[in-house]
Amino acid sequence: MSLKPLVFVAMPFGKKSDDRTTIDFNAIYEDAIKPAIREFEQDLEVIRADEETIGGFIHGPMYERLLLSEIVIADLTLANSNVFYELGIRHTARPKSTILLFSKDTRLPFDVLPLRAIPYELTTKGELSEEECERLKKEIKSRIVEALAEGNPDSPLFQLISDFPGVKIKHDQANSFRERLFEIESLHEKLADLRHSKESDTLERIKDIESQLGHLESSSYELLYDLLMSYRSIESWEDMVRLIEHFPLELRESIKVQEQLALALNRRNKSQDRDRAIRILNSILENYGDSSETLGILGRIYKDRYFEKSSTGDNRGARGALKEAINCYYKGFEEDPRDYYPGINLLTLLFIQNSGDSRECFDKLKPLVKFSLERQGDLESTNYWVIASLLEFASLCKNWNLANEAADKMLNTPYGNMEIKTTLNNLNFILNELEDRNEDTTQLKEIIDDLSK
Repeated sequence: MSLKPLVFVAMPFGKKSDDRTTIDFNAIYEDAIKPAIREFEQDLEVIRADEETIGGFIHGPMYERLLLSEIVIADLTLANSNVFYELGIRHTARPKSTILLFSKDTRLPFDVLPLRAIPYELTTKGELSEEECERLKKEIKSRIVEALAEGNPDSPLFQLISDFPGVKIKHDQANSFRERLFEIESLHEKLADLRHSKESDTLERIKDIESQLGHLESSSYELLYDLLMSYRSIESWEDMVRLIEHFPLELRESIKVQEQLALALNRRNKSQDRDRAIRILNSILENYGDSSETLGILGRIYKDRYFEKSSTGDNRGARGALKEAINCYYKGFEEDPRDYYPGINLLTLLFIQNSGDSRECFDKLKPLVKFSLERQGDLESTNYWVIASLLEFASLCKNWNLANEAADKMLNTPYGNMEIKTTLNNLNFILNELEDRNEDTTQLKEIIDDLSK
């Protein structure tokens, strides 16, 4: 039996921001792209991939998808250089069947302006209107019909050179790729379920998936990173460190994996672990410059060191660690004010520091942090960390109506053990500070009790 043509959809996952707005790419996929493909359900198979899963790596599985998928749908909105590199690979390999989309707000590079990309218009909230969604679906369906027919080339190379050879793929090689691709997708789905599992054997089941991968050097980088984040979700820090040590060199030395190694070392906290984690992050900052992500993790290490030294009565060491943590979070939020993570942690530590300068800084930054959370959807977000940060923000501001709304929403948002434990720790820090100031903590205690059940 012949296999159905495969549609590979390359676009970001979730909500992504630029200088103008926040775009819900999941909604664009679910409301426009996926329904358009469903019109051909008997004729096509589809797989979606996140361009940013492991921080922009272009590696084996991505090449295979670009070379072997009969149809590629690529969203160029907010695209980085990797996306256009991948588009070049596709246009070199295949004469046709590449469907391009982009938001009208995107400034496309001059070289791709002549291509037949489908523009779509977003509302001021970064969404498709009902009318625009229907128009985009219709456009995509029309292009799929063209792709399935023996139409003209859409690749500039094949248009320019009549006998350009492209890339010839053997039939058995294409079948092998397809089998491997859907096997990998199945493992991704299993890991996603395990990250939200409350079962006692979750660790063993994650390790069983790791054993199925065999030699890690030949495994999908996305799947390896997904495995790493699954260990993180159940706070198996030892396994995170062990797994990274066995990653392929290119993946192991990537910024994103090195950041996760520093995070795991900090949480494992064996002898010299935190010092090693600080060295790793400082090396990233020295070689690649400031980023909110790297500075946020470094701030977390100093934050943990502050609480550790406070608990042992090392007041001088605690004061120094607190200042370092505040400095890291401040620089991280300054680097990217759209990133609420360093912002909310900065507010919490300024609240705890409680000096004249810190209170003034708290009041100055409070509306900026609230705005960064609003840009991520505020109470309408489906992202656990956005809702949890909103709860923490409301507690710091003693806005108990908002805090209770956020707590209600959070309990109906999927989360793992690490997520809820981190949130409870942060709320308890705020609770302790409020108690030291002899302020009313009744509502915060009720929220913490409900979240602890």
